[in-house]
Amino acid sequence: MSPFKFAVINPLLHNELRLKIMVTLDCLESANFMYLCEITGATRGNLSVQITTLKDAGYLKVDKSGSGPTARSVCRITHLGHEALQAYEKGLRRLFTEPVPDAEEESKKIG
Repeated sequence: MSPFKFAVINPLLHNELRLKIMVTLDCLESANFMYLCEITGATRGNLSVQITTLKDAGYLKVDKSGSGPTARSVCRITHLGHEALQAYEKGLRRLFTEPVPDAEEESKKIG
């Protein structure tokens, strides 16, 4: 068998909304919850779930202030999150640029 292996793609980032959140925060110093809702087109509930998932993975830091209708959440990407996003991008690029070995050529090498 061939030693070829496809690039590993981080399944946590391979989700459209989580990827949009990470890319946005990687470009900005920080963003509040309502801005992220607006720019991603996500519902508040879905955005909240995905932010929590990314926070639990250590990819985001979330600072909350206030309570009730005046509550404000500000999100920032962490160093770990930035590194994960860079690795994800590198893995995707590798998938599209690294040639997959031809089955016939590989069988000639083995046989």
